[in-house]
Amino acid sequence: MTKCTFPAEWAEQSAVLMAFPHKNTDWADDLKKALTPFVRIASTIASFESLIIVCNDADKTKELFCYTHNITFVQLPTNDTWARDFGPVTVCENGERKFLDFTFNAWGGKFESALDDAVTSKLAEMGVLKGEHEKVDFVLEGGSIESDGKGTLLTTSKCLLNPNRNPGMGKKQIEEFLKRKLCIESILWLDFGELEGDDTDAHIDTLARFIDEESIAYVSCDDRVDPHYEELKKMERQLRSFRTKRGHPYRLVPLPMPSAKYKDGRRLPATYANFLVINGAVLLPVYKDEKDEEAKRILKENFPDREIIPIDCLKLIEQGGSLHCATMQIPKC
Repeated sequence: MTKCTFPAEWAEQSAVLMAFPHKNTDWADDLKKALTPFVRIASTIASFESLIIVCNDADKTKELFCYTHNITFVQLPTNDTWARDFGPVTVCENGERKFLDFTFNAWGGKFESALDDAVTSKLAEMGVLKGEHEKVDFVLEGGSIESDGKGTLLTTSKCLLNPNRNPGMGKKQIEEFLKRKLCIESILWLDFGELEGDDTDAHIDTLARFIDEESIAYVSCDDRVDPHYEELKKMERQLRSFRTKRGHPYRLVPLPMPSAKYKDGRRLPATYANFLVINGAVLLPVYKDEKDEEAKRILKENFPDREIIPIDCLKLIEQGGSLHCATMQIPKC
């Protein structure tokens, strides 16, 4: 009998995947500054576990690092840098990794994405991803789904039910498909919450995250004049209505909202929910904000056995994503 699981992010990892910015990406006008947070994130990950960097020029990218221990550089063309959304979604089948290569259409056809959509297949062909590879004819981004590792998926209806992803498929069909592909038993659908400046149509990893099987950290807004206030309060109420497998309410952990960040008059989707759990640490996006320390303290309370490492992601959010969006973990299985 096949035993299949979709590991939680806190499960032991084999590696993390990243894709670096280059002159043909949206970072071209300020590439040197854009590379700074990517190098910082990459160097931090590599001090804990293996890292795979997809890059436009492997030799030039290596020169950005003082140490390249634990880092594999793979030269491949990309449109952009958001590995979370075009990288493999990995399930464990009978103790072996299975890389699910979902279709990536740049969040509903908003941008060019053919090169990014091909990355997982090419990594599998090159033997960089060691395990079974399956191309899946279904549009899905890794940032839109959260697993508790025990059969429950957390996601948002604004994203997964958006007709710009899988038109013609209703909620029930999508549920049945994901249960089968991701080896899950139940789906918690968040119907509220979306950050201004977010191109993803409300990815879950900007709003609410499992931190253990019975706990969810989420973005909380207490400023009544903030345009997010009403929507995030509705999200909070819905989170309170969710139940664990044992029928209990989830332990909810509110994360503060950083003060509003802008570029060219446009509000940016800064969120502390976009943290990354790796072996032995949690990487926390920070924004030179007075709430940074509070967010760090909250994560330390909830991940007491892991080091909490803040990384300045102000530059990252200028292109609409943050730390979690730029990374994709590969579990050990």
